[in-house]
Amino acid sequence: MSAVVIIPARYSSTRFPGKPLVPLKGKPLIQHVYENSKGARLADDVIVATDSETIFERVLSFGGRAVMTSPVHPSGTDRIAEVAASMKYDIIVNVQGDEPLIRPEMIDDVIDILSDCEADIGTLVKKIDNPSELWDPNVVKVVFNDQGFALYFSRSPIPYHRDEWNRALSRGISEARPFCLVNPLVTTAECSATFWGNSVFKHIGIYSYRREALLRLAGMRPTRLEVIERLEQLRALENNMKIKVRETLFETIGVDTPEDMERVEKCLNSYL
Repeated sequence: MSAVVIIPARYSSTRFPGKPLVPLKGKPLIQHVYENSKGARLADDVIVATDSETIFERVLSFGGRAVMTSPVHPSGTDRIAEVAASMKYDIIVNVQGDEPLIRPEMIDDVIDILSDCEADIGTLVKKIDNPSELWDPNVVKVVFNDQGFALYFSRSPIPYHRDEWNRALSRGISEARPFCLVNPLVTTAECSATFWGNSVFKHIGIYSYRREALLRLAGMRPTRLEVIERLEQLRALENNMKIKVRETLFETIGVDTPEDMERVEKCLNSYL
């Protein structure tokens, strides 16, 4: 199956205008994303989809491929769907333009997921190993069945381990703090057994789509659960599309604010 990585990148951002062009270790943010994506073995091409002539020209200046898209798209999914509609690739991979730590192996993984003919969409998950992420609504959690197909995505902790967590909370462990890690009455071993014996997975926001599935999804109206949780992937589940997940050991950091750039730069320094 042929595959293309499409990176949606817009200039306007409420929290961080011009984000794709902000320098990171001597390169614009979008260049890090593009070059990492080019390393994927299973992707035939990488293209930046943007509504900004400035971003378009900057991508061309470092030797990348870019296309101009409509400025009215409400989401990155709609932006990449516009580009995919004019192409004949079997698989479209959506790599966010603010993910400079994306790894080529992660892209290969989501492409390979779609070797399962039952899957419409592929994505990645990672075990949560930081207790504070459980209750962070910006960290999306996911549950899936034994075949790896997603059942639900939520900003709340799912599945909720009622007995274990209620028992811990009753001992004075606060949701608002990193659970047992700050409670002197709970040992490190007890903490690990209580919370990580039954793993909770977070969603890593990279997607692969069969071309026809992407075009169908982009043509659907927002659904009830999608609007409630503000999670676009729930639109696919509510319309009986199958999302298959695969566990990854790699971490990413999306850049939403200038402060996130500092975290990313520290991670890049640790790779060197």
